[in-house]
Amino acid sequence: MSRIRAPAGRLARPRPMSETSSIDAIAGVFRDHRSFALLSHVRPDGDAIGSQIALGFSLMAMGRTVHLVNEDGLPESLAFLLGSDRVVTPPDAPLDVEVAIALDTATRPRLGERALHAASRAETWINIDHHVSNPGYGGINLIDSASPATGEIVHRLITRLGMPLPDESRDALYVAISTDTGSFQYPSTTARTYRIAADLIDRGLDVGTINSRTYDEQPFRRLELLRALLQTLVVECDGALAHWALAGATRDSLGLRPDDSEGLIDIIRGIRGVRLAVFFEELPDGKIRVSMRSKDKRVDVCEIATIFGGGGHALAAGIRMPGPLDAAKSLLLAEIHARLASAGF
Repeated sequence: MSRIRAPAGRLARPRPMSETSSIDAIAGVFRDHRSFALLSHVRPDGDAIGSQIALGFSLMAMGRTVHLVNEDGLPESLAFLLGSDRVVTPPDAPLDVEVAIALDTATRPRLGERALHAASRAETWINIDHHVSNPGYGGINLIDSASPATGEIVHRLITRLGMPLPDESRDALYVAISTDTGSFQYPSTTARTYRIAADLIDRGLDVGTINSRTYDEQPFRRLELLRALLQTLVVECDGALAHWALAGATRDSLGLRPDDSEGLIDIIRGIRGVRLAVFFEELPDGKIRVSMRSKDKRVDVCEIATIFGGGGHALAAGIRMPGPLDAAKSLLLAEIHARLASAGF
């Protein structure tokens, strides 16, 4: 780790920094501290878990003590990843760590109360993310909303600092980037994204096997969920808007797990003529989880989400709204209809 040359020190509150300054500050933390808790958002996806595993195992290879914690634990669909068994739910007592690192999490509460409690002894907080709505809640913030995945930022961090990149990190980075770019299909995908994927393949990634494990091994209940969702599908606004909904009763009857619905919104997003897709999901606590995907820059779903306390990106955003389901749908769809009308749809 001779390439890490940043000054030591803790930053007590968020302040604007250039990416170079942020990376230098993070380098100092990695050099001068020994124990870390890496956290990601509730209902984690491939980018969240992949970024945790990637950075976590890189730090472990440096001899650091690392805890990988997620409020909801490891999704079944990502259990094939090397090192995924190290991702655990928060312990009851706070962890004895010096540093907490939030990954792929737009706001601090999205880490979850138990996860925040687990990391409460950390004196240094690092926030690494790619959501444009992230307010910079860390002591050190490395936020790049132009990156299509947090995994891309983590790859940049690891390689710029000359940190180890073990097999666990390599595979996790690929899954993080692949899943958050729609398998390299979304408009945010850049030449740099492909270069990172090529670098990981050069390092020994078995791209055929890992793609198959990521996309071609789905539980049958996910197909049953798709059948149920299609029964609720509505296409309106002259075909520009598609939305469907998952009621709590359906979730319970199918025995669904939280990650079973991940990525399904892309099916209705892919309908010809659809510019905006919305997925409403009734959660066990009665709140409504909303995912939105736009295919047109004139319809910024992050702006819509912000109105209702959510956030994300211009073309992909989410909200957690009060229920009941029908009320949440009516409220949000009214705003969406107005936005589509003003955009000329």
